[in-house]
Amino acid sequence: MNTLLEQMTLEEKIFQLMQLTPNFLSEDDANLTGPLAWMGVTENMVNNAGSVLSAVGAKETMALQKKYMENSRLGIPLLFMADIIHGYRTIFPVTLAIGSTWDLELAEKSAAIAAKESAVTGIHVTFAPMVDLVRDPRWGRVMESTGEDPYLNSEYARAFVRGFQGEDLAGDLDRVAACVKHFAAYGAAEGGRDYNTVNMSERQLRESYLPAYKAALDEGCEMVMTAFNTVDGIPATGNKWLMRNLLRDEWGFDGMLISDWGAVGEMIPHGVAADGAEAAQKAIEAGVDMEMMTSHYANHLKELVEAGKVDVKLIDESVLRILKLKEKLGLFENPYRAASEEREKEVLLSGEHRAAAREVAAKSFVLLKNEQALPLRSGQKLALIGPFAESGDILGPWSIWGKQEEAVQLHAGLAARLGADIVAVAKGCEIESATEEQLREAVAAASEADVIVLALGESSEMSGEAGSRGDIRLPQAQLDLIGRLKPLGKPIVVVLFNGRPLDLHGVIEEADALLEVWFPGTEGGNAIADVLLGDVNPSGRLTMSFPYSVGQVPVYYNNYNTGRPLTPQNASERYVSKYLDMPNTPLLPFGYGLSYTTFSYSGISLSTDVLNAEDTLHVSVDVTNTGTAAGEEVVQLYVRDMAGEVVRPLKELKGFRKLLLQPGETKTVTFAVTEEQLRYYHADLQLKSDAGEFQVFVGANSRDAESKPFRLVK
Repeated sequence: MNTLLEQMTLEEKIFQLMQLTPNFLSEDDANLTGPLAWMGVTENMVNNAGSVLSAVGAKETMALQKKYMENSRLGIPLLFMADIIHGYRTIFPVTLAIGSTWDLELAEKSAAIAAKESAVTGIHVTFAPMVDLVRDPRWGRVMESTGEDPYLNSEYARAFVRGFQGEDLAGDLDRVAACVKHFAAYGAAEGGRDYNTVNMSERQLRESYLPAYKAALDEGCEMVMTAFNTVDGIPATGNKWLMRNLLRDEWGFDGMLISDWGAVGEMIPHGVAADGAEAAQKAIEAGVDMEMMTSHYANHLKELVEAGKVDVKLIDESVLRILKLKEKLGLFENPYRAASEEREKEVLLSGEHRAAAREVAAKSFVLLKNEQALPLRSGQKLALIGPFAESGDILGPWSIWGKQEEAVQLHAGLAARLGADIVAVAKGCEIESATEEQLREAVAAASEADVIVLALGESSEMSGEAGSRGDIRLPQAQLDLIGRLKPLGKPIVVVLFNGRPLDLHGVIEEADALLEVWFPGTEGGNAIADVLLGDVNPSGRLTMSFPYSVGQVPVYYNNYNTGRPLTPQNASERYVSKYLDMPNTPLLPFGYGLSYTTFSYSGISLSTDVLNAEDTLHVSVDVTNTGTAAGEEVVQLYVRDMAGEVVRPLKELKGFRKLLLQPGETKTVTFAVTEEQLRYYHADLQLKSDAGEFQVFVGANSRDAESKPFRLVK
């Protein structure tokens, strides 16, 4: 690649750092009007741009590549990239839901299928995984994360990278390069408002927010995307400490770094660049290799080099990283890679892929409440009511190439199993409004039924990017619908579609059962039917706390204590850290989820109560299925450092096991705890452990766990 680099002119190098959408390369726009004029893009820039964003299908990617190669003086192929977040054509549940499976193998499988479907259309790189740690459900992009825990997020980051890239990215044409995002700490945007400021200490950044990015890179992730937010007062895209000192020098990442959409130009409204030239200079000096959808590199880097303000070596470094990724993907030998219109017909939405989507969806559902209303019993007549009863809007945000008409709606899933005459349907209301006629129809349908299945939730537009919400309750129209149905005295089973934790007041206390199904994807209706009818026992567990009220936010399990902590003993005192009008704790904690069976924990034991730094502590517990149905339990291990140099979380997840138990069956689960797992970032930012007292917790969630003490000696 160095030889090729030497043959490139300065302009050809600079244009390789551009990413454009397909319309820039189409013949209709190959003039100085429309988007070309708006961004100051010339035809020469287009003919030498390094990458295309969001081309659709093998026919388009192959045509664009062919045309591009015909104009490329040196035969350098295009890189095709896209946001393949939770599926290409076969849409899996949103990422927060995949996290709720607590099943790393399923997460990897979902990514592998997404990679296969996108690769056959000609895509080379996916902008995933998104591993931002999230603690504020007002932020719409929580649906794209796996939750609030750095350890669990890190494990999922590795699994997704394995799924996308496989073991041989160069040789396995069914894989794509992964791009971890958004670097860094985008999930901590103030007020849960998208694109907003992030402000935190470096110690907190390293302890909570950076581990998942690092885990993805340790797994071999090929690319990194910058975040829109500031880090220590400097936008990430121009943050030299973040990108050069930390990512490049400290972590040793030498892969490709791309800006998010327009993020280079956004340094101007951020107030750290006076104009496009300064924005380009700051981004290239920070180490950003490719600029997405602004043209400041293309329009200004040449003049900056000629003026001596930018060293051409920085441009050479970036171009070389781009060329190396193209080489790794085999594009110089085969610019079309896996793209195939014929194979596309076989691969996209295949029966095998649909079956996998159905399995992942069913295992992502979290049973939040059940007062003997589920599973549904044979012979019961159902009234299926609510805005999601027959809605195809179940794919969720970032399902760009999925099709609602190919999704299995809830009514279709139930009717296929029970017969249409068993399921009466009434919409009852829209997402955010209702008419009196709709409400009357719902009451009439419910009056004739044995059980009301109430399908409620958010539209996909109410979460995802730019989907921040200050009020995270269900819209009032849906709460009013519940109010009209409750007096009928029928059992109410709420099926909840959404992309974030919600304030469930007005829902959870009125429902006899509440099943969280998130945005379940292409096979959503079938998967929900599987769980409602008892063919699949729900095993999902929350990876993000559900707040009691938005007034608590951010609320998360791994929080710190205070100097005046609220305890059961001092609950009546005023001068402790508490709210006067609500509890401190979330409505539903991290790790929570019910089953159609019950589990008990007993016999928690430690191999020793003194852990030497060179040894391993084994924590064992017996878990018994005390119910009448086979079920999967997620056994969770937490640790607390009782006295550190800096304050430590009340609990930190350190391990988990998902195990299947038959009725009456007992299994012993054993976890290993080492000194390395007890390390944290001290005041001097050194990662080390402290000798002293610890507590280990084992249980079904972060709230309900038994504990044992041990001591670390060094």
